[in-house]
Amino acid sequence: MFGIHLFPDPAIIIQIGPFALRWYALAYIGGLLIGWRLLRHLTQRPPVVANERQVDDFLTWAVLGVVLGGRLGYVFFYQPSRFLAEPWQIPMVWQGGMAFHGGMLGVIIATAIYCYREKIPLLGFGDRVAIVTPVGLGLGRIANFVNGELWGRQAPDWVPWPLAMRFEATGGGDIWRFTSQLYQATLEGLVLFAIMWLAGRSEALRTRHGFLTGLFLSGYACARIIGEFFRQPDAFLGFLYAGATMGQLLSLPMLAAGLFLMLRTRTK
Repeated sequence: MFGIHLFPDPAIIIQIGPFALRWYALAYIGGLLIGWRLLRHLTQRPPVVANERQVDDFLTWAVLGVVLGGRLGYVFFYQPSRFLAEPWQIPMVWQGGMAFHGGMLGVIIATAIYCYREKIPLLGFGDRVAIVTPVGLGLGRIANFVNGELWGRQAPDWVPWPLAMRFEATGGGDIWRFTSQLYQATLEGLVLFAIMWLAGRSEALRTRHGFLTGLFLSGYACARIIGEFFRQPDAFLGFLYAGATMGQLLSLPMLAAGLFLMLRTRTK
């Protein structure tokens, strides 16, 4: 008989024998399901870019793109030497280690292949996907906070809770740290979703295929760069070129691509 344990550690909601439901997994599931339902609605707004059956089928492709891209992005962007030395650890996603920039590339590739197969306009469909993506980003950052991981840099004593707190139980030491996970959940999730949703209400912008995708890419890049100023860099990487973090450096190409797409559609 399997034992049942509620909240056996900060990262796990419930464990039944060897099976464990983690907060991070719940965030992924919630983000994908909410995004799927919103996407069904958005694709039907003029100009229509896909039918509901195509959106339903795309969910499987999105899951594969997020999981495979997120994991491989973490492997090659953050710890390539470790995983190349121990490649059997690459599939062990339950041990943690996902990168948004990799997940984004995975979803872009999955979306491109799916749109080609279904003869769907890539940028038009991508615009709708871009509108709902911040939902998953915000939930993921909240899961980071609940897990007590990816905490912030040391904060001054005058910064109040919940803008700062201690993360002693998860290795943050007995010091006051910025709750950067909540900062990023607000910027990458709530604020970016509000901007994307309001922009997506404009039929003129929806007609300019690629503009909303560019707005998301540049908006996320700006939010991530700002958030990284409060987040403690990964111990195995530290600060990189000119004191920037890996997250900031990886966001620069996103910012350039986003601006290019917006300017391209405006010119067209």
